[in-house]
Amino acid sequence: MTSPDVFEQIAEALYQQGYAVLSHALPEPLCRALAQEVRHLPAEQFSRAGVGRQDDHVKADTIRRDEICWIDNNTAAGREWLRWAGELQQAINRRLFLGLFSFESHYAHYQAGDFYKKHRDAFRGQQNRVLSVVTYLNTDWQPEDGGELLIYPDNGDVPLLRVIPEFGTLVVFLSEEFPHEVLPAQTDRYSIAGWFRINSGNSQRIDPDS
Repeated sequence: MTSPDVFEQIAEALYQQGYAVLSHALPEPLCRALAQEVRHLPAEQFSRAGVGRQDDHVKADTIRRDEICWIDNNTAAGREWLRWAGELQQAINRRLFLGLFSFESHYAHYQAGDFYKKHRDAFRGQQNRVLSVVTYLNTDWQPEDGGELLIYPDNGDVPLLRVIPEFGTLVVFLSEEFPHEVLPAQTDRYSIAGWFRINSGNSQRIDPDS
């Protein structure tokens, strides 16, 4: 069970600076269950991720190279993860009144050499994604393994943050505000990327991210 203090820390950091980075935010049994599940999913459940949406969606290996598998309620680990995300959603709505309405997420697998160039998770004014969530499932990750998440200021080329994708690290940030990228990994890199949306008419699924 997650301490309410964890949700409060996330909400306070979002209020103060628009992003939060916490170590061991998820309950460890849940994090380990997710880490085990992503490594044992059949290869055919993963698909090569792309960029753009609807008619503009393309597979662009010069922009991103990773494989994704959407998370649903069909496994115990998936159900528990979505329940935890629901608790986070409620806590943030109570604290920050963001009106978060729905959540979607997927596993991401980066093989050696894979990356994702600098991008945003949402475009201003479209309100398709409000809050981005990333959690890392890599045990025994070493600095030389690469794969860091770089988060940039709204208009700037010098990163605000360089996050090592270590097991249990959680990153939450405002989707419209922070461009970010994933540096090339030197070994298999596993994560979950998710997005909270508000209740709007623009709710088409987009092929995602980190």
